[in-house]
This record gives sequence, structure tokens and C-alpha cells, in this order.
Amino acid sequence: MRASASLSPDLQSLQKRLEHEFSNPRLLQQALTHRSFSADHNERVEFLGDSVLNLAVAGLLYERLSELPEGDLSRVRANLVKQDTLHQLAVQLGLPALLRLGEGEAKSGGQKRPSILADALEAVIGAVYLDAGFAKADQLVRRLFSAVEINPSMQAIGKDPKTELQEWLQGRKMNLPIYRVVGTLGAAHKQTFDVECEISEYGRAERGIGGSRRAGEQAAAAAMLAYVKTLD
Repeated sequence: MRASASLSPDLQSLQKRLEHEFSNPRLLQQALTHRSFSADHNERVEFLGDSVLNLAVAGLLYERLSELPEGDLSRVRANLVKQDTLHQLAVQLGLPALLRLGEGEAKSGGQKRPSILADALEAVIGAVYLDAGFAKADQLVRRLFSAVEINPSMQAIGKDPKTELQEWLQGRKMNLPIYRVVGTLGAAHKQTFDVECEISEYGRAERGIGGSRRAGEQAAAAAMLAYVKTLD
């Protein structure tokens, strides 16, 4: 019997859309599980998927936009992996109906919340990576972004704090910042994330609060950016 035969018909259909049949079906179930539903939730897999996504998109841009310098490539990537884009891709994959949410989160509209859907998509990418390796995850990312317009003019869109901080550090040949979730506040369906942004060379960390991990990272990056700009 195929391992994925234990999945529900809806998840088997998702596998077909992903063009990947899981050897370990539990990974797919975990990727779609919000912390409000179970302790075996998707945040660790989403953390991994975020890095896999960024590497895959970086490779894609390196091939397609061969004339752009590093800073502009970083800005295009930031626009491609931002919450709005990932939310749209998650909806196209049919993830809203497949999310496993706690009762409070479901009643408050969690199935439509962009931050939850963006995180779930990254978790699915991370699950494919864990199940079959980077090549399969890279193929999935390329299929997901095949209908997304990618062009050099995207670099002209305003920078978000994380991108601007990254470019500031790269311009000075410094290591990239490290982001950590240091705490969560509130009920599972109304959580806020306390995130730390650290720059090792300065031995300094700044904190930020947001309604999602992603928003918390942006707030922490903005605080760190305000600090480093005082050093110029």
C-alpha cells in the first residue's frame, strides 16, 4: 500500500496539485496544522520552508535576471516572497480549505488570514524538502512561480525593513541578521509575536512585535535599521 493512501481524498488531491506524493504523509498534515490546533504544528517546518523558498527563488532570479546586481536581486526576491504573493499562491493551491485550525482561530476567520496561509505555503515547501530533498522542493517553487510575473522593474518597488537592513549590511561586508521568536502573547487565534533581530558584529539585538512571525521580523528589522543608521 502506498504511504499516502492514508491521507484524506482532499490531501491526496493536494498531492496531485503539488506533483509530489509524500513518502511520509505526516509531513503534509503537519504543514497544514496551525499552532491553535495541535502541539504538533507547522512552525518548525515553516521556518525551514522559508529558507528553502528563498534559496529556490534566488536561483530562479539568478538565471532569469542575469544583468541585475546583487542589491536589486535581493529586492526582487523580497517582492516575490512577501506575504501578499505567498497568500495568493496558497489560495490558488486550495490551502484555505485544508488548514487545521483550533476552534477559536477558525471562528475568527483564520482560513482566510494572509499570514496563516503564507506560513502554511512555506511549511508545505519545507515538508516537500524534508520528504524528498531540495531538488523536488525547487521544482515545486518554480511551478508555483511560473505564472508570477518576474521582471527587473520589480526592484524599483519600495524596500521593506528586512530588505533594507540586509542591503545595508551587505554593503559593509557584514553577516546577515539573525531573527528569533523570543515570545508569543495572547490566545492562539489572536497571538502577537515578539521577535529579536541580532547583528553579531555589534553584539546588539533589537525587538519588534507583530501579529505574525513575519510582521514581528519586519518590526524588529525596522528597529535595528534605525539603530545602524545612527552609526553612519
